[in-house]
Amino acid sequence: MYQLNDKIKNLVPYEPISGTYDIRLDANECPVNLPDDIRAQLKERLDEIAFNRYPDPLAERLINSFAEYYGVDPEFVTAGNGSDELIFLIESAFLQKGDKMLVVAPDFSMYNFYSSICEVKCESFLKGDDLEIDVDALINTVNSEGIDLVIFSNPCNPTGKGITRAEAEKLVRRVNALVILDEAYMDFWTESLLDKIGEYSNLIIFRTASKLVGAAALRLGFAVANPVISRAIKAVKSPYNVNSISQAFGEIIYSNKEYLKNRQKTIVNCKEMLYNGLVEIAGGQSDITVYSSVANFVFMKTSRSREIWEYLKSKSIVVRLMGEYLRITAGTDEEVSAVLSALGEYFSR
Repeated sequence: MYQLNDKIKNLVPYEPISGTYDIRLDANECPVNLPDDIRAQLKERLDEIAFNRYPDPLAERLINSFAEYYGVDPEFVTAGNGSDELIFLIESAFLQKGDKMLVVAPDFSMYNFYSSICEVKCESFLKGDDLEIDVDALINTVNSEGIDLVIFSNPCNPTGKGITRAEAEKLVRRVNALVILDEAYMDFWTESLLDKIGEYSNLIIFRTASKLVGAAALRLGFAVANPVISRAIKAVKSPYNVNSISQAFGEIIYSNKEYLKNRQKTIVNCKEMLYNGLVEIAGGQSDITVYSSVANFVFMKTSRSREIWEYLKSKSIVVRLMGEYLRITAGTDEEVSAVLSALGEYFSR
């Protein structure tokens, strides 16, 4: 009888929170759907798609729209079926048997998960109690341990913290490794290295359409790197990895620059409202720590995390439970007010 191998036999499929809830603040998505005028543009473009043909393998129109929005050279950009595809692709193709990679902790769990599927040795660099990265210590670890690839999210999911542009450059310059900065949440901060991408031979930056851009349904991710690395990524990816609908819709959404800029301001304002409200609530509680955030969510630590999570669910509000931590996405003004009101009720019982 055939049996699964050891690396996959005990794995279980990813299962998001099931059920219907009035407010979903658990997945760091954009809180609102695309507006009517942009959706009208998408419907019009849908009629132009040749469904009997394979998609453009290089996603040129999509990449040009993305590159124009961010002010980068299209030659530096590779489109992926979500950043997850790019993470797995690069870990499997850019690392060989015996190579080592490094993640920081806590961070996005899929970096480590994909390394196990690729059978690459993965080590962890622990953050301090304040959840900050000691960049000098990270550099020393990468070089002394002979790390071949280091990857982390900046700003970080789930902590909401980040290293500055200057710190990121120091890391890239001083390590003998490929550095991947996952900037999925950099749309909400100002410390990106995108404009420096052509200066480094060992840097890849990820971006996504699932957060600020509000197109999580399209599964669009982007790897930005110098021409040598970009050519290698294009060479190892599947030929038709991004479908025609996602390419066409993504091109339109990124071309609506003014909408995206206004949405960014709104989300940041809602995040600040959420953070300030949580700080005020935590002021009267001895077991709550609320961490400052440069992303679109707020991270908090409490010994009552599961109890609070269950209480919010009873109010038809879902946030992310992560052990003794809760990660709360900044929703709309009304959603932020609702979650703060529910938390206030919980602590006043």
